[in-house]
Amino acid sequence: MLNIAEQTLDAGTTSMIVNIAPIMIALGAGALLGEGLPKWLLIGTGVAFVGVVLIGLGSGGSVVGAGVGVLWALLAAVTYTAGVLFQKPVLVRLPNAQVVWIGAVIGLLVCTPFTGELVAGLRSAPVEGWLGAVWLGAIPTALGFTTWSYALSRMPAGQLGVSTYIVPPVTIVLSLVLFAEVPAMLAIVGGVIALVGVALSRRRDPAPVDREVPAAESVATR
Repeated sequence: MLNIAEQTLDAGTTSMIVNIAPIMIALGAGALLGEGLPKWLLIGTGVAFVGVVLIGLGSGGSVVGAGVGVLWALLAAVTYTAGVLFQKPVLVRLPNAQVVWIGAVIGLLVCTPFTGELVAGLRSAPVEGWLGAVWLGAIPTALGFTTWSYALSRMPAGQLGVSTYIVPPVTIVLSLVLFAEVPAMLAIVGGVIALVGVALSRRRDPAPVDREVPAAESVATR
């Protein structure tokens, strides 16, 4: 769904739309997984999303006139949310590596109708294309999903979902370092705001401290 959306949408617009997923994850985890909706989680989520919107706008994104691509991006966000909310309880019963492997096998089965296109693409692809595909499969996919599952098995889904708002600012930095792509000032401001939002989502109100009454004071009071 995301790939279909990006055939008609620019990357900035796609990022803005898909990044409603952490918000839906936080709400879904609070309602369905019993994680609740802590005040700072909601505040941080809202602030981080504003930052992502600014990044998208700074990258030239706009939902105006985007057409059907918006619907595909929204569906991608919904299925992403559902995946996280279903994965969380499964990780209680199964090791995280096994959950990732099962998901990969199911993904393989779902993609079998495209085998013909894969074979044709591999025949015509240059060596750089092969190496790129191997890298994408091994690092962002296998390693990324494995570390994600490890983290999800050890922290609330809502909190982990909001942490993905770190991705757009990191992408801006890597684009600058690797490809010398200088981001727009609006995108830089949005990146800073997104990071602040993630930090706020991790904040917790201090636990109330019970004041211990000295024994002598207690006796005198009585």
